[in-house]
Formats: sequence, C-alpha cells, structure tokens
Amino acid sequence: MGSRLIRRCRDTFLVVVLAAVTAAAPGAPARSGSASAAAPAFDPEPARAALERLLPARAAQFTLVPVGETGSGDHFSVSGEAGAIQVRGTSPATLLTGVGWYLERVAGVDIGWPGDSVGRLPATLPAVPGTITRSATVPHRYALNDTDEGYSGAYRDFASYQRDIDLMALHGVNEVFVPTGAEYPYYRALQGFGYGAEELRAWIPGPAHQAWWLLQNMSGFGGPVSERLIEARAALGGRITEHLRSLGMTPVLPGFFGTVPPGFADRNPGAVTVPQGKWVGFARPDWLDPTGPVFGDLAAAYYRVQRQRFGDTDLFKMDLLHEGGTPGTVDVARAAEAVQEALDTAHPRATWVMLGWQNNPSAALLSGVDRSRVLIVDGLSDRYEGLDRETQWGGTPYAFGSIANFGGHTSMGANTGVWVDRFRAWLAKSDSALSGIAYLPEATGGNPAAFDLFTELAWEPDPVDHRAWFAAYAARRYGGADPHAAAAWEQLRLGPYSGTSGTWSEPQDSLFTARPSLTAARAARWSPTAMRYEAATVERALSELLQVAPELRTSDAYRFDVVDVARQALTNRGRALLPRVKAAYDAKDLEAFRALVREWNADEELLGRLVASDRRFLLGPWLADARSWGADAGEGDRLEYDARSILTTWADRGPSESGGLRDYANREWAGLVQDVYAPRWAAYFASLDTALVRGTAPVAIDWFARDDAWAHGRRAYPTAPEGDPVALAGEVAAALAQASTAAEMTSPAPAAAAHP
Repeated sequence: MGSRLIRRCRDTFLVVVLAAVTAAAPGAPARSGSASAAAPAFDPEPARAALERLLPARAAQFTLVPVGETGSGDHFSVSGEAGAIQVRGTSPATLLTGVGWYLERVAGVDIGWPGDSVGRLPATLPAVPGTITRSATVPHRYALNDTDEGYSGAYRDFASYQRDIDLMALHGVNEVFVPTGAEYPYYRALQGFGYGAEELRAWIPGPAHQAWWLLQNMSGFGGPVSERLIEARAALGGRITEHLRSLGMTPVLPGFFGTVPPGFADRNPGAVTVPQGKWVGFARPDWLDPTGPVFGDLAAAYYRVQRQRFGDTDLFKMDLLHEGGTPGTVDVARAAEAVQEALDTAHPRATWVMLGWQNNPSAALLSGVDRSRVLIVDGLSDRYEGLDRETQWGGTPYAFGSIANFGGHTSMGANTGVWVDRFRAWLAKSDSALSGIAYLPEATGGNPAAFDLFTELAWEPDPVDHRAWFAAYAARRYGGADPHAAAAWEQLRLGPYSGTSGTWSEPQDSLFTARPSLTAARAARWSPTAMRYEAATVERALSELLQVAPELRTSDAYRFDVVDVARQALTNRGRALLPRVKAAYDAKDLEAFRALVREWNADEELLGRLVASDRRFLLGPWLADARSWGADAGEGDRLEYDARSILTTWADRGPSESGGLRDYANREWAGLVQDVYAPRWAAYFASLDTALVRGTAPVAIDWFARDDAWAHGRRAYPTAPEGDPVALAGEVAAALAQASTAAEMTSPAPAAAAHP
C-alpha cells in the first residue's frame, strides 16, 4: 500500500504542475481563473489501477500525466529514461494506449487478445529513444458487435469484462457496446404498460440469446429468466459502464426503437403495432409504431429506467427493421424521426449508432434523421468491392468496420490486406465521411493479430506496410526477435491473413465441426465453402513455430499461438482428406475407405487432445460460468442449456434445421470435439461402412436429436488445461508430414507431358 500511495502522490503532483503548462499550450481549451488553470485535466488513477492489473511488476516505472484535449482530438506522447517512463495522454484510456505503444515499439512485448509476452520484460524497462507521439486519426474507435456477449460468453464475471476493457484501452478503443443487463429497462418499463413480471420474464430470452432479441429477431428462447438473474445482470452492466467511464471511454447502450411483447396494442389504447413475421424460423417481436401516440411514453419510461441503473451516455445503438423486418404501412422516415426525437428528449444531442449491414440503414430511414448525430458502424467495409459509403449514406458519418468471424469460429485469418489499403484510401477521399473504425467480430478473444492490426489503423498517420507490420508483430509477440517466428508469421500473412474482398470477410470454418456428409463444404450455413488461402502456408508456419528459440516458447502468447496454428493446420487437413474418403466410398473400396476413416478419426482424436492443452480452447469454463449464475439447480440447468445450445443446435428444431442456425457458432474446443463432433462423424462413417458391407443405402441419422440431447446434457468438463501444448503441436506436425508422405505414395503418377 505504501508504494502505491507514493506513486499516486507523485502522479498527482505532476498533474498539478503540468496542468498549467497544458492549459497554456497552443490549442488547449480556454480556462478562467487561476484555480481552474491548475486543475488536473482528469484523474489518472483509473489508468494507474488498470496498469497495475496488466503489469503488476512494472507499473511503478510509469508516470502517467493527464493533458487536455486539443482540436486534433485524443493524443499521447511517451518519453523517459530507463526505469522511468513518462506517458502523457488526453484520457485515462489514451494513457493506456500510450503504454501499449511503448510496450510494443520500445520494450518489444505484446499484450494481445489473447496471449501476452510480458514475462519477457526486463526488470528495468528500457529508455525511450526521443519522444513517441501519436494522435488519433479518427474520433470514433468503436468495438464489439451486437452478438459479442452471446458468442464470447454471456456468463462471465466482472473481472473478465474489466480485463477486456483494459485491453481495448491499451489498443486505442474509446467506445464500447454494452448489452449486459439490457433486459432490465424493458422489464421495469413494460410493467407500467400492462404487463406482469412473470410474463415479461418468459418473453426475455436467456442471456446467451439476448442479442437477437435486442435486434428484434426473436424472444423467449432459453427462458424464463428469473428476477434475481435480471437484477444480477443489471448490476454487472452497471459496473461495466462505470469502469468504461472511469477510463474516459464511452459506453454504447442499446436504445429503444419499439420492440414490444405480444398484445401490446390490446393493453394500450391508441398504440399501433406491426407484426414482424419470422426470422429464420423464430417469431419476431412486434414493432410499436414510433409515429403513434404511445411510443414516446414507453421510450421515455425505458430511458428513465436505463439512466437510473446504468447512468448517462451519449451513444445509443439500435437498428430498425434488421434482417428482414417489415415497416407495414408505417412511414420509415417519420418512424426514424420519432425514434431519434425520443432519444433526443431523453438524452439531448445523443448520437444514434446504426449497423451498416445488408441494406441497412436504408436511404428512407436516413432521410428522416439528423444525420450529423448518426454514426454508422459499417460491418461490410472489407467484404465487397465498389463500395461508396458517402453516396450510399448521403454523407452520414461512418466507421470503417470488419466482421472477421461469424459466431466466434476458431478459424485463423482476416482480410488484413484490405484493411491497410482501403482504410487510408477512404479516409483520404475529398468528400470522406469516414470518422472511425469499428472492430466487429461476432465474438472476441481470438485472432489477436487481427485485433492488433485493425485497432492500429486509427493511430497510424502513414499507410501501414503489410509485410513490415507482420514482421514487427512476430518480433514482439513472443518477446524477442527470432528468425523462425518471423518466417512463421510471414507464412500466416501470406495465408490466413491475406484475405481479399469480394465475397467474404472471414476465413472458412472447419469440416471436423460440420454436419457429417461426404460433400460437406462448411459447418455453418453462412461460411465460405472453400479454402480462402493455400493450406500449406499454415503447415509451414507450424514447422517454423516449433523451431522458435526455447527461451521464447515459455510466453503465454507463444503457447496459445502454437496450439492455434497446429489446430488450423490439422483443420485444413480435413478439407483434403474428406474428398479422398468420398472417392473410396464411391468406388466401393472398403479397405481404402476404412483406412481413410481411421485417419480422419485419428486426426479428430489428436485435435481434441491438442485443444485441451490451452485454457482458451476449453468448453468447461464456458459451462461452469453459466451454471454459476443459477440460484438453484433448475435455473442452473436452464442457463447451461442456454450456453450449450448457442454453440450447437442454437435453437429448437425449426430454427436450427430449417432456419440453418445449427453449428453457426461452431468452434474447435475441448469437449465439443470429443463429445459432439467426433461422435457425429464416427456414427456417420459407421453407417457408410455398414452400407458398403451390405450393399444397401446408409441409415438416416437424426442429427438434431443427437445434438439436442447433448445440449440438454449435464456432463461437466475440465476447467483447467491438460497436456504440453508444444509437444502436442509437434505431434500434429509429425502426423501431417506422415499423412502427406502417404498421400504422395498412393497418388497415381502424373501423365507424361505431350509435346507440342
């Protein structure tokens, strides 16, 4: 406690001494009176506390100095001698961004999402050559998809959210979507409009599925929720928003645009509701006409309850008519105007955040709003060619965004080459309305290189050299330069991270996780059907990673990456193996078929052991977290089903099968591999084997029934990793090399080339 108090006094002293200098600097905000001139720009203590969480053994070597924001927006500078690093910044979060920049560019280590190499830091931090300064190129550095909580884990504790926020601040993010506890204002406000608490708790989905309820896609699934759960999630959401504000970051809260339970018009005279039809098999909630007389009252009640529980903010996320919603006879422009008016009444001059997705927001919707108070977070910036957002959205401010995974797939890769080229080009346009970045994977906590590179776009004044960036990343990722690490990441750059625009923003998913079929091309309906890069790049990367210097292999980042790369290499192998299985089956070659099936099953068995060696690939914590929120065994069972189903069946038979939601969030995790995916394929291959032996058609298998039984199961899974990740990655490399040799030996010789 004594050393922390000394550091706090030191920082406070520097704040007081330097604030006057800051106030007098060119471009600093005007101050009146000598007392205010000496006042600190803000309290750096939240940044100090975050730094002590992130770097407990080195935090004392940083001095954090608040400075006022100038006309250019957020900025930081880093300077200092060995063991005495000074970071100046315009908010607590920006101070942390400066620390992050120092760690990467000077100290040569990485704190990624996930994985870090801070254990490689020397006892005395190295001096800064000169002074490093950076200013944000855009004011909005937005993070988190509407679906992130559902696919990243809706049952985490505050410490998990706190670390994620600290990491986002370290990488320059300043606006974060917070859906946690979003059911609370609906629950409280609607009780004043004719609904009882019990029927509302049945209408609200389980936490893992709430994102799609907030998007007006569905309701009720995974419930009913308890009053205790609603209160606990609201309390957690309040702590999350409080932590964001303490760091000078903006919590982005869900706004109200008219989602109501069944029978709303019957209970509220004058109200007009519009049925919204179906969303992939789910009945969508009704939409309350915003232009009608009741909307304003309900919106006011919603925002009042929300403010009381979560405090104020000036960014609110909401999407009218998302993914197939219908306006009926409602004038969309007038409806949008009414929604913005209700928001403005509750939060004057607030900004309405919309997702740029499919055909939303429409020109009609934008015509009804004050577009200067709208921010579109574009989910398709890197996906298609020929995009002209200035023309399409009429000059509405927007953020360059990417959805680099759907459902939280464990696949490596992203369209990083598109990012580095297109972001600078769009920002430099003469009529550019680009005013931010938006990091929007459907789940966070994977692809650390993509997170690092994407967030850097907002702080780098010059174009990013793609090859040089990955070379520098390789050097800091494991806490030291190494030729094999550099070679590995060059292969990954040329492979998974070379994605181009045109059709997809994410890499292909795994066939090991797919519904069994000899013609399977993807696991999730909306995933790419083929490899998006040369598979050999990942195998070469794995070979290089396994040769990294022993002293660098102890870092958390290395041990995560070697599992992730080995997993991806083995996964890619499945796409080469399955067509060979099919060819043997079609040829009725029972011996070859059985040999190839043994190879497939061995690969899945090895995959299960590999992913069990790293905590980031474990199912056990996901399920244990869900059960921990239950007040009793019954609620624990419901919450565990909520958490299991989102990863497998997603829903009941209709939406899962006909709607195509099954395996949408497939991921290669220990537990899922051994108890869901491998048994599916084993049962399928057994049915084919029997068909070959008997000369009959394979027996049909009810896959939904199998998966649904698992989703309703109660088996506990390990919450701690087992096995040596480096040794297991080596086992994968050996298996792939052996399989490659065997495939070459059994392949027919190439035909002789014909002479012209």
